[in-house]
Amino acid sequence: MRIGELAAVAGVTTRTVRHYHHLGLLPEPRRRANGYRVYGLRDAIALARVRRLAELGLGLDEVRDVIADDAGRELHEVLAELDADLARQEEVLRERRARLAGLLRQAEDGGLPAEGPVSEGLAALFGEMARASAALPGPEPRMAAREREFLALMEAVAVPEEAERMLTLFRTAMTGTPGAMERAYEVYALLDALADAEVADPRVEEAARALTDALPDEIVAGMQQHGEAAAGAGGTAFMEAFFADFAPAQAEAVRRAIRMIEERLR
Repeated sequence: MRIGELAAVAGVTTRTVRHYHHLGLLPEPRRRANGYRVYGLRDAIALARVRRLAELGLGLDEVRDVIADDAGRELHEVLAELDADLARQEEVLRERRARLAGLLRQAEDGGLPAEGPVSEGLAALFGEMARASAALPGPEPRMAAREREFLALMEAVAVPEEAERMLTLFRTAMTGTPGAMERAYEVYALLDALADAEVADPRVEEAARALTDALPDEIVAGMQQHGEAAAGAGGTAFMEAFFADFAPAQAEAVRRAIRMIEERLR
């Protein structure tokens, strides 16, 4: 048989046959005087076996191990490894599908936020913020949208337990007491107003005090613990980037609020 005939018998392309020769998966056959390869039944059997092993999901290096005449691994060992790997992939796929199902439910309920994908708990909080925003006489403060972006970032980079704890803290701060959401939006508006202000503007102090007053002690304590943990894991660079994302007067208001909070917790 010529190479094209062998490929047709085994159900592969001639390019695949040449590739297998190059990798040493298929021995080179004898050649005629004109240089053409001549294949026999043994070659077709060997090629079909390589194809079957590859279709199982084995890498070509693993296929080489299986068909090697000397120091290759036993087939059952390779197949057991492959089965374990597929089981891990199945678990990952199940987890991904469960998360996608949650996101699809959010979309069907009209609650899939622009900052998503996020957890169902965070999406619910964002939904409450959207309802509060809709009740405002004017457009939503830009600082509210930035808050949602920050929360989505924290959820994405934190370990699940820490992300859940932070979500609980923010949900309590925003909805734990009557009027908390309204006060949060007042703070957002005060910070928005500082976008083009000077650092010495008296409104900086007003915004800082409003931010401090909007956070209950237990929330502040939890946020401080989170900040201390972050500082031990490269949090300094993160906080520098955090403040750099604000206008100077806004950053100063947040820094003053942090100092006031630290004093309150002493």
